Amino acid sequence: MTPVRIALVDDHPVVLAGIRALLQGVPEVELVGEASTGATGLKAIRDCAPDIAVIDLSLPDISGMELARQVTRHCPDVKIIVLTVHEDRAYVHPVLEAGARGYLLKRSAGEELLRAIRDVNRGNVYLDPAIAERTAMSAPSFALPSEEAGGELSWREEDVLKLVAQGFSNKQIAGQLDVSVKSVETYKARAAEKKGLDSRADIVRFGIKQGWLAPPN
Repeated sequence: MTPVRIALVDDHPVVLAGIRALLQGVPEVELVGEASTGATGLKAIRDCAPDIAVIDLSLPDISGMELARQVTRHCPDVKIIVLTVHEDRAYVHPVLEAGARGYLLKRSAGEELLRAIRDVNRGNVYLDPAIAERTAMSAPSFALPSEEAGGELSWREEDVLKLVAQGFSNKQIAGQLDVSVKSVETYKARAAEKKGLDSRADIVRFGIKQGWLAPPN
């Protein structure tokens, strides 16, 4: 049987090492490429043409969601599994819209990664069991405040909120905007208070409404 060719894109060496160790012991898969940024990840995927690319949602240069869009655009035959710490259901639809066929939580990767690879390789869509269960549960619709509620965001507050919605951590946002992590936390708190956003899931939903998670024109 021809092994499934896998490329990994994750900026955490421990995560890469753990997944590498897991995959190297399985005859049905072959690890053909690794990268730790979105830019090098896209190049590696284009160069090695894997069957499946496993992409971290939070990368240091571009978001994993944008990388998924670029891979879908440039390498349409490559199936994508997004690997993430984000358990908010609000992320699932934008990730699938970006071209991913799998959504896997990092805490589940040791037990679920091979199952995700097999499902996606067969042409199915894979959702982490914890996410799938929550998505299937009936839940009330979440009304967001109007855009005018609480006043206008400053340009810096909007920048921070946009990057939070796209899945970046406070540390990554600080690096991108060249400010301190404390400043990021302050901008995020002010923006969330102005717009009545109580959780990251609210921020993601607000970002979807604003078009921040949509593909660029």
